[in-house]
Amino acid sequence: MRKLLAVWAAKLASVAGLLVGKKSSSTPGAIALKICPDLIRILSKELTKGVICTCGTNGKTTTNNLLNSALKQCGYTTVCNDLGANMLSGVAAAFAKSCNLFGKLRGDWAVLEIDEAFARKVFAHLTPNYMVVTNLFRDQLDRYGEIDTTMALLREAIAMHPNLTLILNGDDPLSSQFGEGRRAYYYGISEQVLPQSDNMEEGRFCAKCGKEQHYHFTHYNQLGDYYCPHCGNKRPQIDFSATDVDLSGSMKFTVNHQVPIHVNYRGFYNIYNILAVYSALQVMGITNQDFNAILSDYKPQIGRMELIDLGKPFILNLAKNPAGFNQAIQTVMLDKRRKDVIVAINATANDGKDLSWLWDANFDQLADENLNRLYVSGVRRHDLALRFRYADIPVERICDSVEEALKLCLTTDAEVCYVLVNYSVLFSTQSTMLELQKNLPAGGEA
Repeated sequence: MRKLLAVWAAKLASVAGLLVGKKSSSTPGAIALKICPDLIRILSKELTKGVICTCGTNGKTTTNNLLNSALKQCGYTTVCNDLGANMLSGVAAAFAKSCNLFGKLRGDWAVLEIDEAFARKVFAHLTPNYMVVTNLFRDQLDRYGEIDTTMALLREAIAMHPNLTLILNGDDPLSSQFGEGRRAYYYGISEQVLPQSDNMEEGRFCAKCGKEQHYHFTHYNQLGDYYCPHCGNKRPQIDFSATDVDLSGSMKFTVNHQVPIHVNYRGFYNIYNILAVYSALQVMGITNQDFNAILSDYKPQIGRMELIDLGKPFILNLAKNPAGFNQAIQTVMLDKRRKDVIVAINATANDGKDLSWLWDANFDQLADENLNRLYVSGVRRHDLALRFRYADIPVERICDSVEEALKLCLTTDAEVCYVLVNYSVLFSTQSTMLELQKNLPAGGEA
C-alpha cells in the first residue's frame, strides 16, 4: 500500500509541477521517498534485465540519454531520468513515473545518470549491473571539493557491489583507476587528433607513485595516451578504440578498425560519448543494431551544441567547469566562420558559487581573427569581463540580460553566434532564443 501511495503521490506531484510550468524531475521523487523509503529498492527488483548507471564530470547526460535511446530502439522498455535529475530523489521520480496506476513497473532496463557524490546513496537502494564512468575533472569546488574527494566517493560506491561491470574511459588516468581488480572494459581515442597543449589541472601526476607522468599525446585536459616512466603505470589496453578521426565536416571515426561511425554531431568530446555508448551496448551483449541509425535518430538534450535558427545560426552550449568550457571554446575556434560569442555565467548553488575556475578555462583562445564581437552576461558578467580583460580580448558590451546580448548579435554581420552558458542560465536562454525565433518576420530574416 505504501508503494502504491508513493507512486500516486509522485505522479500527482509531477502533473502539478507541469501545470505551474516546472519540469518536476526531483520533487515527485522526494515526496515518494517520504511515503515509501524503500521505493527504489522495491521497484528496481521488478526490472526484467537490470540497471546501468552513468557517472562522470562531463558528458554523463548525453551518454546516458543516448544509451537510453539506443536501448529503446532495440526494443527494450526503460526507466530513465532523462532530464538529468541525478540524485536520489530524481532516481525515485524516474521509477515512480514509469509505473502504471496500479504501482506496477514495466521495464527491462533502468538507465540512470548518477551524480558522482550521490552514487553511494543511490547504490544503497539498488544493485547496478553496469556502470559507465565518462571522466573526472574539477567541478563545483564549493560542493565537491578537490578531485580526490570525488574519486573517494565513487570508489566507495563501486566497492558496494563486487559484481558490478565497469565501462571506463581508458584515456583518463583518473577514471581508469577504478578498473583495477574489477571486471572492467576500456574505451579511448587511439591517435593524436588535436593540437597539443600542456593544459591539465588533473592527471599531471601518476596515480600510483605520485611522480610526474608523461604522454605520447593528449586530447584535452588529462585525457590521452599517458604513461609513467617511474613506476610503469600506463594507459590500459583499450577494448573499444577510435581511430581515423575526421572532424573536417560532419564527425567521422572508426571503432576497432571495423565499425565506421558517421554522424552530424559537433564537439570533439562527443567522440567519447559515442564510444561510451557503443562500448556499453557491446559489453551488455546488445549487438544487433544499426548504430549509425541510432545516433542519427537521437535528439540531444537542450544546450548540447543546440542549433537554433534566428535568421542565422545561433548555437547554444552548456558548460559547467574548465574542461567543459575548454571543449566548447575549441569547438567554437574550429568553426572558421565569422562569429559572435556570448558567454553568460551565474553562480547559484546549482552552478557552484566558487568561480575561481574562470581563470583555469582557456578563454584566451577566443582571441581569433574570426571573432567578430564578444558579449558577456549573467549574474557574474563583471567577473567575466575582468577575465577577458586579462586575456586582452575586448568585450563589446557587458549585458544586463542574455536577451539583450542575443538581440545585439541579431544586428551584426557575423555568420554564426555561439552562446556559452552555465547551468542556471541554460533554460531561460533557450526559452528566449525560441521566443525570438517565433517572432522572426516572414522569411526568417532577423
